[in-house]
Parts: sequence; C-alpha cells; structure tokens
Amino acid sequence: MAPSTAFAFDNSYARLPERFYARLPPAPAPAPQMIRLNHVLARELGLDTDALDGPEGAALLSGAAVPEGAEPIAQAYAGHQFGGFSPQLGDGRAILLGELIDQRGQRRDVQLKGSGRTPFSRMGDGLAPLGPVLREYIISEAMAALGVPTTRSLAAVATGGRVVRETVSPGAVLTRIAASHIRVGTFQFFAARQDTEALRLLTDHAIARHDPAAAEAKNPPLAFLEGVIARQTRLIAHWMSIGFIHGVMNTDNMTVSGETIDYGPCAFMDSYDLQTVYSSIDHQGRYAYGNQPGIAHWNLVCLAQALLPLLEDDMDAAVETAQGAVDQVPSLYAAAWLERMRAKLGLTTAREEDQALATDLLARMADGGADFTLTFRALAEPGSARTHFADPAAFDAWEADWTARLAEEGASPAARRAMLRATNPAVIPRNHMVEAAIAAGLKGDFAPFETLLGVLAEPFDDHAEDDPHTRPPKAHEVVQATFCGT
Repeated sequence: MAPSTAFAFDNSYARLPERFYARLPPAPAPAPQMIRLNHVLARELGLDTDALDGPEGAALLSGAAVPEGAEPIAQAYAGHQFGGFSPQLGDGRAILLGELIDQRGQRRDVQLKGSGRTPFSRMGDGLAPLGPVLREYIISEAMAALGVPTTRSLAAVATGGRVVRETVSPGAVLTRIAASHIRVGTFQFFAARQDTEALRLLTDHAIARHDPAAAEAKNPPLAFLEGVIARQTRLIAHWMSIGFIHGVMNTDNMTVSGETIDYGPCAFMDSYDLQTVYSSIDHQGRYAYGNQPGIAHWNLVCLAQALLPLLEDDMDAAVETAQGAVDQVPSLYAAAWLERMRAKLGLTTAREEDQALATDLLARMADGGADFTLTFRALAEPGSARTHFADPAAFDAWEADWTARLAEEGASPAARRAMLRATNPAVIPRNHMVEAAIAAGLKGDFAPFETLLGVLAEPFDDHAEDDPHTRPPKAHEVVQATFCGT
C-alpha cells in the first residue's frame, strides 16, 4: 500500500455555532515546496512522514490542497492589544484545518498560518513572509525542547509567492499544532456582545477540552478560571526562568490551555535586565521582560471579567467570586517562580532565605552585565560563573552565601552538578543566531536553519568551548529589535 497523507480529523470546534468562526478554504499556494517537516511531531500526531515530506504534503500544508476531512475555519476573537480593546480581531492570516487525536489521546489543532485573507484580516493580505515563519519554527521548537508548554511547528512550506512588507520577501506557511487556539480574547469576543449563550457554550467546550474535572465542580466556570490561572502562572514563571520575552502579551495571545502562542517579535534575553524589550512595536515597554508577570495578572483579570455572567446569578456576587480567584495570581506566580529558581540554584529543599538568595544574584547580574543563560549554566562548574560579571568580586560575595545554603542540602557535588546542568540550558535561540538563520533562508540557504534546530533540540547538552551557539553576541551582532510578520 502506498504511503498516505490522510488526516483522521475530528473537528469539535467546527461543530460549535457559526458565529464562532468563518468557514472558508485557505488560499492556494502557487508553487508550494516543503522547507522542513517536523518528523518527530508528525509521528506523535499519527501522520505518515514519508507521504507528507514531499510535494503532496507541501500542497496540503500550504493551502494548495485541502486534506480530506478538514473543515477549514478562521476563528473569531477579540482582545486587548497594548491595553486598548478591539471587539473583533480573529484569525486574520490563519485557517484551522481541523483537530487530530494524537498518539497519547490528546486533541490537537492543525492550523495553517499565513494561508491568506479571511473576513478578520482587517485590510491585511493574510500572508506570511518566510522570515517570521522560520522564526516561529525555531523558537517554538526550542521552547518545546526546554520543556515550556508551547504550540508546536509541524511544517514550514514555501508558497512560491511573494509577500510585500517593508521589503518584498518569499511567502511561506507555518503549520501550527496546538492543544487549542482558544484565547482569553475568544471569551472577550462573546462577552463584548453580551452573548451569554455563546459564552456558556465556549466555556463548556473549553472545560471538556482542557479541564474535564471542572465539569464536576460545584461552580464549573469558576473551576475553569482557576485552572487557567494555575496554568498561566506556571507558564510565565517558566518564561522568566529562561529569559524569554514574548513581546506581544495581548489578551488574544494568551491561551486557556496554558501554551505559549504567537511567536512574533519574541526573543531571549542576553544580559540580564528587567527592562529588556526587543519588540519593534512595544514602544513604551509594556511587555518588557520584568513586566510579564503583571501583564499576565492583568490578562487573567480580563478573562474573569468576561466570565462574570457565568460565575454567579447575582452580578455583585459574581464580581466577588472573580476577584477572589484573580487575587490569587500574585502568590501563585511567586510560588511557581521560586520553585523554578530553587531548581536553577541546585536547591531541593525550601528555606525562607531562598527568595532573597535568588533575587540577590539577579540584582548582581543586572549590575554586572552578566549573561542570564551562561551565568546559571556556569553554576555547575565551580569558579566559572564569576567570569561573566564585569566585577567578578560581586559574584564571589553572593557565592559565599550560596555555598553556605548548599551545605544545608546534603547532596553530593556530582548530584548537584547533574541537577544544575539538567535545569539550566547551555544553549537558547540567541537572537543573532536566529537572525543569521533567517537571513540565510531568505537567500535560499537553509543549512544554518537546520543546524540551529539540531543544536536547540538538545539544549541541556554540553558543547565545545568554541561552539558559537553557546556564546553571547559580540557588539556588532547584538539584535536591537525583533519584528512580527503581520
């Protein structure tokens, strides 16, 4: 029997009422060509990699052909963008083909990003330049390897067309895989329209998909809200522990599944600085690295507000119930962050002074211009971390306190070293390396893209001292701004 490109779709979202989406096919790519198929992920989804990694797969994953069983839709949602509310946003350049049940029994969305204009495009062309597609593929897969809950990239396909932004670029389509594409903004869309029936249907759908235990709770919508809060506080703590900056934490870019989504002008921090901003559209630093926990809290308040009609029959009681839930966000985040930091410091027990120990190191890193990733990685090798500080004596003073704290643990040096190496990555998708891979790809050379993906797939492995993937950028390589592909 010949290899098959069949997708066993089961499209639950498309069974919701028509006002949840617009039905339309993706725009056909003129001359699709596979750049890269994620074989490991394809196998997780039960797909035939031999059949997909060729012309037929390129056609299906670019919009040139629609897989059998797909029900293409563009999802409707609203959102706060940089603090301002837009009552209608929606998938302006993405088409959800359908849903698969993966090898672990988990439901996963299959979405084409950059697949043409939709009713939600708002004067845009709905297309994606090659550069942002390569960026999302690189960073989403790096995040997965780092253990961060994230949407995934199944494929990057060149369309054969051209996309006009500041310059003319080759067009491409990314196939994004997600636990779902339900966002805080999806709830805001129906709340803004006072469509309580749709709000309830959406909540029931999200509970069945992401919080099935909540259906048995005394107050299922509240249990759902608490589940989203728990997932998002853990997610943001994980971001902070690896120096990740999302760049556009709008409410339409926060999922209820707890996965990172929409890798636009995102970046990883080099030298530690709470005020770090890379996004070219974040002119006021709203989404700076250090602001991310507070923005997550703000976004979760927006979700709670959207859910008010479902939380209690009486609005005053609903507000009180919602307030009680979102008031837990700072303490839940703080606990998740401290848990991450203890692991990064090689600590397996909890002491009251651990918070001060972690924040003291970060303050010294900020003052000393220390590289975030390399400093923590170097903790596994005595005497190495100090070399990343402008004044190594500043680290030495902290190290004395850390050494005393470690003495309380009782772990062997070998066990502690193993823990530190398993927690603190040696490599991240450095901005200058990502940009170099994109620049080469725009010239038709995907070797740097492939090499970078291979390195990032094993972020905790050791590398040769002269491996350029492990070093921070030189002065002329520093990336000052990152861009989305809209």
